[in-house]
Amino acid sequence: MTTVVFSDLSGLAGSDLGTSEWLEITQDRIDRFADATGDHQWIHVDPSRAATGPFGTTIAHGYLTLSLVIPLWTDLLRIEDVGMAVNYGLNKVRFPAPVPVGSKIRLAATVASVRPVAGNGVELVADLTVEIEGGPKPAAVAQAVYRYHP
Repeated sequence: MTTVVFSDLSGLAGSDLGTSEWLEITQDRIDRFADATGDHQWIHVDPSRAATGPFGTTIAHGYLTLSLVIPLWTDLLRIEDVGMAVNYGLNKVRFPAPVPVGSKIRLAATVASVRPVAGNGVELVADLTVEIEGGPKPAAVAQAVYRYHP
């Protein structure tokens, strides 16, 4: 994990933050996400039907995979002396490969840029890749924008 103080954030531009710990994707997590979002498509929540479907098992929702970036991100970067952190948005997101139930994912990140913003804040843009253990393609590729304020 990289740890920096707020005043040193600008020095992170171009830094490889490495990878997070692996996180297993369980059917319970998928089902709870389906309940939270109302997306109960069978490829996510019906193991019997999904066994005969295109993936051979249930798969995580793409947006579930994306939402897990937040806890995985906290494995990669810790900022001390920050008063507020805001997820400002995403510039681009793709889901190149499905995440089968029981698989493990982790986050790899590089800091693309860091710039000052209004209110004495700092905007950090990170290139993110959600990897699937043993998978040939990533589950998600995104560019995230975070804003930090003192």
